[in-house]
Amino acid sequence: MAKVDTHHSYSARHRLSMKAADDETDTLDNGVSRTHSPCEDTSSESQGVISMETGGLSESRRSSFTGSGAIARLSRFVLSLTSWARRHLHHEDERPDSFLERIRGPELKDIHSRESNANSEEPGQPKNHWALARFNINYSNNTNEEKKEEKKEVKEEKKEEEKKEEKKEEKKEEKKDDKKKEPEKQKEIFVMDPASNMYYRWLSIIAVPVFYNWCMLICRACFDELQMDHVLLWFILDYSSDAAYILDTFVRIRTGFLEQGLLVRDETKLRLNYQETKQFKLDLLSLFPTDLLYLKFGLNYPELRFNRLLRISRLFEFFDRTETRTNYPNIFRIGNLVLYILIIIHWNACIYYAISKQIGFGTDSWVYPNVSIPEHGRLSRKYIYSLYWSTLTLTTIGETPPPVKDEEFLFVVIDFLVGVLIFATIVGNVGSMISNMNASRAEFQSKVDAIKQYMHFRKVTKDLEARVIKWFDYLWTNKKTVEEREVLKYLPDKLRAEIAINVHLDTLRKVRIFQDCEAGLLVELVLKLRPTVFSPGDYICKKGDIGREMYIIKEGKLAVVADDGVTQFVVLSDGSYFGEISILNIKGSKSGNRRTANIRSIGYSDLFCLSKDDLMEALTEYPDAKKALEEKGRQILMKDNLIDEEAAKAGADPKDMEEKIERLEVSLDSLQTRFARLLAEFTNSQTKVKQRLIKVESKVKKYGSGTLSEDEGEKP
Repeated sequence: MAKVDTHHSYSARHRLSMKAADDETDTLDNGVSRTHSPCEDTSSESQGVISMETGGLSESRRSSFTGSGAIARLSRFVLSLTSWARRHLHHEDERPDSFLERIRGPELKDIHSRESNANSEEPGQPKNHWALARFNINYSNNTNEEKKEEKKEVKEEKKEEEKKEEKKEEKKEEKKDDKKKEPEKQKEIFVMDPASNMYYRWLSIIAVPVFYNWCMLICRACFDELQMDHVLLWFILDYSSDAAYILDTFVRIRTGFLEQGLLVRDETKLRLNYQETKQFKLDLLSLFPTDLLYLKFGLNYPELRFNRLLRISRLFEFFDRTETRTNYPNIFRIGNLVLYILIIIHWNACIYYAISKQIGFGTDSWVYPNVSIPEHGRLSRKYIYSLYWSTLTLTTIGETPPPVKDEEFLFVVIDFLVGVLIFATIVGNVGSMISNMNASRAEFQSKVDAIKQYMHFRKVTKDLEARVIKWFDYLWTNKKTVEEREVLKYLPDKLRAEIAINVHLDTLRKVRIFQDCEAGLLVELVLKLRPTVFSPGDYICKKGDIGREMYIIKEGKLAVVADDGVTQFVVLSDGSYFGEISILNIKGSKSGNRRTANIRSIGYSDLFCLSKDDLMEALTEYPDAKKALEEKGRQILMKDNLIDEEAAKAGADPKDMEEKIERLEVSLDSLQTRFARLLAEFTNSQTKVKQRLIKVESKVKKYGSGTLSEDEGEKP
């Protein structure tokens, strides 16, 4: 316990020292980073002053000042009351004291206790305890164990507070994440994929109002009767097309595009991408409400809606996509070309009628006849006569009345120039389309002609020549002239494999030895199947031939015949296969790689052929599948008693060893060739380096190192 001196009076010097200590504690307290309320400062400082002043008084003065401690208790009560009132006036929330607030009071007490201990340790002074210590808490009298316990409690409380704060932060973050997820869910907007069927259907819908505007606006602007007799109908059609235009603008804003191979679905990116295009400005102009000028000029001016023609790009896009989707692209191209020509003739006819109206009907022989004549006053006659004149002028195939006035001459000259371009376009496009339609026929015919010339040059018998020509006719009639590998070579490997799987995989699975194989091996084999066609009477294989291929029957019938070629043992039909054992090189096979039967085609037969080399090339990457195939083939041979078990149990087949040695020799030869090439390149480069070094040495000897560096800088 700290001891307090009660025999000395409270001197002025001692009071100054206590005030200095007070100032120091205030300085320490202000250095703490945590902010605190003014009421806490005043209460803590007042308590510190009271405790220090009462601790330094003499016993007589202390007894007269405090008595039994009533004044001290009263002062403490007043200070606590004022602090409570200030807290409620400032509406401060109560919270647990931090670690620094807890040790602020003890720091003041420690300073005073050190001073009092120093005074009490003076020699010759009695040591007594003072009565006021019962009422004022002196933290300096606590033991070390109590301090440790208090520190532990403070740390535990601090950890609990940190945990509470962490939980609050986690809850806040969860709320933020929920708020973020909600906008993300809201951002899932409708996006039109330009490669989807829905987009193509929309193009077919929007193409109708665009085509309507291009055909009817010019006609209504030139023929007044057409406009005024059906005003309500035109209003309905016009504003229906405007509604379709507005909806099309929305579709364009929501039309996705590819970015790094992925379809963009962000609304902001889609809008900015559309706004950066030139078509965005044209679409805005096409939606500009120019028909409001009807209120000023009247309803007889449909040309005020000519800005609707600016959306023609949608019509072109529809034609392009239809051309890529149709199975008859050449016919569609011809129809599309005719449509363009008809629209040009239609516009030219309307412009001719408008010029005639401007000049005056019947004023000369070139313009449209006088409409006062009943025969020429009908609307149908006006349009048909104008269309007839436009067709004759643009196609330049007939005679028309010659122009009389300057503006008539100018218009006819422009029409002739446009007609020449149209005629050239028609001839060129139609010619190219017809040639494209007959391209496959021309290519096939060139092959037939080449073979005919060869057979005639080699004096082949007429019977064999007839068989060859019949075989070609069968291919062309049944559309089997296409070479699959040539057609599919332009596709990537993945798409080519998918097409081959779709066409041939079911056929390959019918073979017993391939039924349980890995999917990867089947894909490899499917890509290596080659279609072949045999004529009636052709031998697919004969007994004793070396087997290098296996066959799968796709269509037709084959017969297993005797050596005479007439006697039939069995007939093979669609889905049958043969020759699979001969391409596996199974050890101990009594027949080896030889064919064991004669197989002949009864009629025209379509077969799939898989060669031995292709099979072995595919099996190099699948050793387990190779063992399984050999085991299946061995079981088939054992079932038919066509295997020598002793030879099968023997060591490696010498023929296989010879083949491996041959392969090694080929590989060694290629390696030697590469090594020789590399050695020659190395020798050549070494010679060049030596020559350069000799030149450098000679320059160093002659001019010195400075000139050398300059020369090297000029000539790297």
